[in-house]
Order: sequence, then structure tokens, then C-alpha cells
Amino acid sequence: MPTLRERLAQPGALLAPGVYDALSALLAEQAGFEALYLSGASIAYTALGRSDVGLSTASEVADVLARITERVRTPVIVDADTGFGNALNVQRTVRTFERAGAAMIQLEDQTFPKRCGHLEGKSVVSAAEMCGKLRAALDARTSADTLILARTDALAVEGPDAAFERAEAYLATGVDVLFIEALRTREQMQAACARLAARVPLLANMVEGGHTPLATAAELGAMGFRLVIFPGGTVRALAHALQGYYASLAQHGGTGPWRERMLDFDGLNAVIGTPELLVLGRRYGD
Repeated sequence: MPTLRERLAQPGALLAPGVYDALSALLAEQAGFEALYLSGASIAYTALGRSDVGLSTASEVADVLARITERVRTPVIVDADTGFGNALNVQRTVRTFERAGAAMIQLEDQTFPKRCGHLEGKSVVSAAEMCGKLRAALDARTSADTLILARTDALAVEGPDAAFERAEAYLATGVDVLFIEALRTREQMQAACARLAARVPLLANMVEGGHTPLATAAELGAMGFRLVIFPGGTVRALAHALQGYYASLAQHGGTGPWRERMLDFDGLNAVIGTPELLVLGRRYGD
């Protein structure tokens, strides 16, 4: 399997679905995806039942990340939010996430506590402070194959020109991938690619109901984006499905109406590898 750096150098945009735990990561891997995206938002949604307003901690993200990378071989891109503090905190976060198996670590220039990039009311630190945090991240990683992704949320705060200037400054620190969050129009998306895509892989973030126009990975790749994420789509699909399942169970008192939309006992065990696990256990006398 190629490293994430090698894959990003190949033609075509890399599509990374959102995951939130080891099971969702396993299902995404079985579907054939070449990379996975773990966001702090997905952990807040599923582990806390809360919004993406900076409530997930570094240790919570690292714990989830480690369980995912223990279960799957597919490279995982992990959202480190603001780095959970200053430049020294960033270094600790990078070392922790790298030990937990991250293939790419994303850092953003919001103030703390951060919030979802498609919520209103964001604020950003100075470009100089963010550049210092990015240099700290690059110095902290132990392997050049652990990529550092720089995200700017400045477009909503300072406008597109300022966001592009910040992207230039972050690129000058030596980061591996850039992410300009919440581009509002296709024209802004095309402008970002025209300015930067020839020099660094750019990430496009697709949020159903968010500010950025939705497009397919193929369409975004044609614009010039090299990495495409649908970070929260998984949880939105899950929440919709569970709303229907629980409503049906409450109404009917059983799962009959949903049986065709469910795995049965043996079906789920096949997905998670129970037969293989039992065979392995017998090798050791279990």
C-alpha cells in the first residue's frame, strides 16, 4: 500500500470518507477507500452527543485514533483542531497522534475553543502565531511520512484575499497539504486551485448543508483539488438511519419492518471477522 504522500502524488483526487470509530473505519476500508478522515466533530457527535465547538480533547481523539489504526491498515487523516494549545501543546499533540498511527495531522488557525468551520462566529489567531505552531508541528514529527495539513478559517473572518495570503504563509513553513475552509463559491474554489494547486495538494471539504458548493471527487479533482473529504456525512447518514430505526421499533415493538435494512447476527459477525478471530483463538488454546 502506498504512503499517503505517494498517493497524493498520483493522478486523481483522493477521496477520504469520515469515520468516527473502529467499526466505521473497518466498513470504509472494506468499501475500498484509500484514506480515512477522523474529525473532532465526529467524535463530539458520537461520543458526547454534542456539537463541534471544541469539546473533544486531545486524549479523546488519540484514544479513538489508536483504536482505529489498530483495526485497519488504511491511512488515517486526523483532525487536531488548534493543536489543543500553543506551539508546545502542538508538539505534544503531534507526537501523541503520530504514536497513535496518524498518517496526516490537520492543524487550524482558529482561536480556542474552535468551532465547526461551517458555523458562524469563528475567530482566528494571527498568521504569525499559526506559522509558529506549524513549524513546531513539523519539528515534532519523527517521520517525514507523517504529513502536516494546515487549515485556515480566515475566509469567513477576513475574506478570501486574506485567506489566500495565510495559505501562502503556511505553505512557506513547509507543510505538506493546505486546506482553505468554507470556500463559498465555485469561483473561490477555482481561484484557490489556480493560485496554489500547482505547488501543494489542496483539500476540499464537502459538508452537506454547509457553505461550500457540493461536488463529486471527480469534479473537484478536475478543478485541481488533490484530497476530498466528506467528514460529517457518515454521522449524518447514521443519525438519519437511527431516527428511522428507533421510530419503527417504538411503533411496532419489533424489528420486522427493518429486517431488510439490517445485518443479522451472522452477517455482522462476518463483517467484523468473528469466524477468523475464533480460529485464531484456537491456535492458542482458547
